[in-house]
Amino acid sequence: MPLFVWIGCDAENAVETRTRLRPSHLERLRLHAPRIRFAGPLRDENGTPRGSVIEAESLAAARELAAGDPYATGGVFASWEVFETIQVFPDTA
Repeated sequence: MPLFVWIGCDAENAVETRTRLRPSHLERLRLHAPRIRFAGPLRDENGTPRGSVIEAESLAAARELAAGDPYATGGVFASWEVFETIQVFPDTA
């Protein structure tokens, strides 16, 4: 199944909002566990979370999954994008 990277740009007060929404975010991850290759933040040089990796049937499905996440709907991200990625190594074939 294709892999997608969800990149978010934090909104103002994202740390406080992320902390408040974390339980609902994790619950939603549990509901979609079969579609998640791994969960955990992509972090910048300061340790600030910037996104996740999603496994989905299509780019549209990955965007739908991201759009319904509490971090997207609750204001953690001022903006976000989803991109397809390809695992090149190790070879999974």
